[in-house]
Amino acid sequence: MKFKPYAKGLAVAVSLAVMAGCSSSGGTQDGSMNGTGGGTAGGMGAGGQGVSGGQVSGTQMGGGQQQQAGIPDVRTIYFDYDKDTIRPEFESVLNSNAQYLRSHPNANVVLQGHTDERGTREYNLGLGERRAQSVERFLTVQGVSPSQIDVVSYGEERPAVEGHNEQAYAKNRRVILDY
Repeated sequence: MKFKPYAKGLAVAVSLAVMAGCSSSGGTQDGSMNGTGGGTAGGMGAGGQGVSGGQVSGTQMGGGQQQQAGIPDVRTIYFDYDKDTIRPEFESVLNSNAQYLRSHPNANVVLQGHTDERGTREYNLGLGERRAQSVERFLTVQGVSPSQIDVVSYGEERPAVEGHNEQAYAKNRRVILDY
């Protein structure tokens, strides 16, 4: 079967349109776009013709983004080997996160417990959960509503640092406060 010259171009254009419809827009899961600066978007249309560029400005923030602006910068605390007790040097980190949560009652946090790779998978999942629960107890004692907090354990499944030495292990024994 012989295609007419314009049929090939039409088939290519339809294929590109379908693929463009499936592409990601670069947004986050909550629908917000990363970045606060302005930028210019532009590209080439079919046949090499230019598509006019539009200005993209991220300076206007919605209510959810304004809430995120006050989230404390430090949201990770570290633990000693095989322990779930909060080290004194991280109490100030947790206090600032507790203050944020108290002043933003609609904000929620997921406490992600992690461990290093030593120990069985089951043991590490339990230890990660105990670490996250220790942080949960600390936050609730500081006046944070339990309804604002979720706890999850990843055990050794999501290491922050790959390696088989004490430096890597120390970076992996942590709880992340994920807003």
